[in-house]
Amino acid sequence: MKSYRKELWFETQNRREYINITENVQAALAESKVKEGLVLVNAMHITASVFINDDERGLHHDFEVWLEKLAPEKPYNQYRHNGFEDNADAHLKRQVMGREVTVAITDGKLDLGPWEQIFYGEFDGQRRKRVLIKIIGE
Repeated sequence: MKSYRKELWFETQNRREYINITENVQAALAESKVKEGLVLVNAMHITASVFINDDERGLHHDFEVWLEKLAPEKPYNQYRHNGFEDNADAHLKRQVMGREVTVAITDGKLDLGPWEQIFYGEFDGQRRKRVLIKIIGE
């Protein structure tokens, strides 16, 4: 069995962003030369997320509105966590959106549904963060 590891690094311009990383993951898969197996993609920071959904701007706007209702950024003093950093809302948003995805590899390609794309979700950006890609298979 082969094993391959790669890191993607991001430094977003905004506090919150959604970045389609499907092509990055497919490129790592091609580098790995794995034809059948699994790929794990996970955010290595507690205020970021990796998830699968549709790449549609209206939906991304809806994520923003919905997440802000669930865990509003302000007022900062509503959260006990806030003190050194004002990012408690980002920790909560990550819990909802998830840490990682696992995707099957079939014939050297990501075995995704018709509209499925892999996203990096940033909830406390403007600093360097990474995503781990781990591929195992034959």
